Order: sequence, then C-alpha cells, then structure tokens
Amino acid sequence: MIYGIGNPLIDIIVNVEEDDLVDLGIHKGTMALINGERMEELLAFSTGHTVSYSCGGSCPNTIIALASLGIDVTIAGKIGSDENGAIYRSRLRDLGVGDELVETVRERTGSTVILITPDSERSMNTYLGANRLYGEEDVNIDTVARADIFHFTGYMWDTESQQGAIMRALEVAKANNTTVSFDVADPFAVGRYRKAFLSLISEHCDIVFANREEARILFDNYDPYECCRSMGKLCRIAIVKNGKKGSFISCDGEVSSIPVKGPVVPTDTTGAGDVYAAGFLYGQYHRYSVRESGIIASILAGEIITQRGAQFSAEKSALLKAYFESGSWREA
Repeated sequence: MIYGIGNPLIDIIVNVEEDDLVDLGIHKGTMALINGERMEELLAFSTGHTVSYSCGGSCPNTIIALASLGIDVTIAGKIGSDENGAIYRSRLRDLGVGDELVETVRERTGSTVILITPDSERSMNTYLGANRLYGEEDVNIDTVARADIFHFTGYMWDTESQQGAIMRALEVAKANNTTVSFDVADPFAVGRYRKAFLSLISEHCDIVFANREEARILFDNYDPYECCRSMGKLCRIAIVKNGKKGSFISCDGEVSSIPVKGPVVPTDTTGAGDVYAAGFLYGQYHRYSVRESGIIASILAGEIITQRGAQFSAEKSALLKAYFESGSWREA
C-alpha cells in the first residue's frame, strides 16, 4: 500500500490572459499561499471566466493517479466540516482512494485558484484552510507502519503543526522500514525551507523528486544534471525533472537520463509533476528498475499534459492501466 499525507484542496481552475496576472499582481508559474480575503477577491475575479472544479492538492494528485492504475492507496489530511469537504470525500470514494481525512469545525476546506494562461502555464493561489491544522495527533501510525511507501511533499512544511505530523510519520516509517518518498513540490517552498529540506533529504528520504528550478535553489546550480548528482549524494534515488528535455535520475550515485514522452507543446501542465511522481512510485511498487520506473513516469506525465486538469478520466485510466500491465510500454 502507498500512503500519502498531504493537503486536500478543491481546485478552482480558471482560464486567463497574461494581462490578468499582471492586473492581479500574480507572479506567473508559482504557488502563493493566500488568506481568506485574497481568496474572495480571486473568486470574484473568476466570475465571468471559464471555470472548472476538481479534487486537488499535490500529494492527493499523486495518490489519486496511483489509485487509477490499480494501486492500493490511502490519503490523509484535514478538511472542514463543510460542503467542499463532503464533495472531496465523495470524490475519493468514487476514485477508489482510501480516506483517512480528519474533519474540523475550526476552518473550512482548503482550496486553490489555478489561473491558466494561453501558454498552459499555471499560477496557483492556495488558501490552506483546514490543512493548516493537521497535526501529529492526526497521524494514523498503524497505516504508516503497514505502508510499502510513504509519500509527502514540501507543501507540508508551511505550518509547525504539519511539520510535526510529518516528523512523527517519518519516525514510524523508519522504525518499520517503510520507503519514504518526498516531492519538493514548489520553488517558493524551497526558498523558505532550503536548509530544512536538505536535512530532510539526507536524514529521512529514500526517493526525492524536484524540478530543475527547485533543484537550482536547493543546490545553487543551474545545471539540472549536476543538481541530480548532488542530490544523489544525499539519498538513494534522486530525480530532477527537466521539463521538455526529460529528467535525470540518480540511483546509488549513478545518474541516467530519461527521455521525455508525449507532446512538446502541452495543453495544460497542471499536476504534471504530481503524475510523474505517481508513475515512478508505480514502477517502484511493482519492483521495476529505476530506469523503467522513470520511463513510466515520463509516459504518464506526457499523457496528463495533453488534457485539462490533473486527473485522468475513468476511460483514460483504464487504458493506461491495461497498457502498463501489458508490458508493451517497454518498447514505446
């Protein structure tokens, strides 16, 4: 079983123009944490634009993608006792995802307004809401202990309460030989917690995902290959995603290059990194080699960017599941 602790968020996806980002004072391509007042402002702006809704959150996206491929998964996090929380729970049930979400009446369910420009770049504005309150006491240590893989992201470092929860889960994972997977997840998070993340990677993690920008900030180096080499000295498997140029994976100090799969011009990059992580963890769960896991990750990321949103339809999921189970992807 693969277990994730993350931030369950209702995604509100809005198509915008470049000028809209300027008018709103939003730095393109990043994730900003916002307060309730700013969220209301963005919701008011979205009126009159094309809007869609889905279950979101970086770690939940990864866990949901794994469930769509037939992996036994569970997600933990905190939601409000509200309509959005109920919708989120119902959606997880429909997707076959184990639910260890904890409810609170103190805050509403978190949400993210995702603004997508014509070049398919996404700018995310997240109101954490109930997520901020997820704490050590909410962690189901029995589930962590039973898991084959425990996955979390850098977004969990935004409150001391969440940090405490992750550190507790990491203690349990270490004691029970649970593989630990960490997705750095956001350049701004790296900027805020660089030293903490380097310590996490070297002391607690087996598998680490970063994109080239996150890796650059971590290691103060613009060369993603060199960043991968550096990160590979800190953990067993280090992955640096290099956009249209594919990705680098270091395993036990040896770096290999994984080619990009899919279109060079994306429809929507929302969730591409989360789905890449799902593909790699799918491969590792099935005990494929690191390179084979990287190829699966690249295929999945290439598929998700051909559509809007961070999740596959039931039909697409069934096709992908059959494709990977057939083994024909090895010749792709």
